[in-house]
Amino acid sequence: MAEIIIVRDPDEAGAIAADEIVRLIRANPRAVLGLATGSTPLPVYEALRPRVAGLDVSRVRGFALDEYVGLDPAHPESYRSVISREVVEPLGLDPALVRVPDGSLDGIEHAGDDYERAITEAGGVDLQLLGIGTDGHIGFNEPGSSFASLTRVKTLTEQTREDNARFFDRVDDVPRHCITQGLGTIMRARHLVLLAFGEGKAEAVAGAVEGAVTASLPGSAIQLHPHATVLVDEAAASRLAHADYYRYAYANKPAWQGL
Repeated sequence: MAEIIIVRDPDEAGAIAADEIVRLIRANPRAVLGLATGSTPLPVYEALRPRVAGLDVSRVRGFALDEYVGLDPAHPESYRSVISREVVEPLGLDPALVRVPDGSLDGIEHAGDDYERAITEAGGVDLQLLGIGTDGHIGFNEPGSSFASLTRVKTLTEQTREDNARFFDRVDDVPRHCITQGLGTIMRARHLVLLAFGEGKAEAVAGAVEGAVTASLPGSAIQLHPHATVLVDEAAASRLAHADYYRYAYANKPAWQGL
């Protein structure tokens, strides 16, 4: 099962994840990071800024989880723009080594295959950051997504569009389609680190880590991964049946185990 770590607040979760990323880069300067967008991973990127000062990150590679289809890459809410603004520039990564799925309409038919090929040629993702939607989606893999799915175009649910409308002027501006890494793609990463904060994520978190493994709740796929870490604050952990055990296990975790 995944390791569940219940933290005080998002800043503590960000620090824990950032420390693991720094450890990874020190061990492998050509580490491949899976980069999530949205508000959830921001504490990780913020915690990384002082930690990578003086660290050689010039060879670190990155792959974003997803991108909107048909949105101008220069749009401030395209994930290409978000990754550049929140990750590449602040951390000093080489932009040429950080990929985002190509959501342009020209070539969209083979964009998923192209992205899969690029990930494979990079040697696969070492550590994949993840958030989880209120309906249990990870990446843009909405309920019903196959656990074997690879990078492909998906239609966003109205709930996801409404959740993401806060980044746009209005919900009608949120694209209806995206290109996203599939659950099968995500599950090939060597380490999954899923973060969730707030009461609104509590039901999805409980279902993902303690409920049935089902395509109806895509986040539950992490139960099948050999190395998954879930970082949640008290509000997001409020519906976990075994929260006391998770706290006890983490408090008594051998130091040599790492994250």
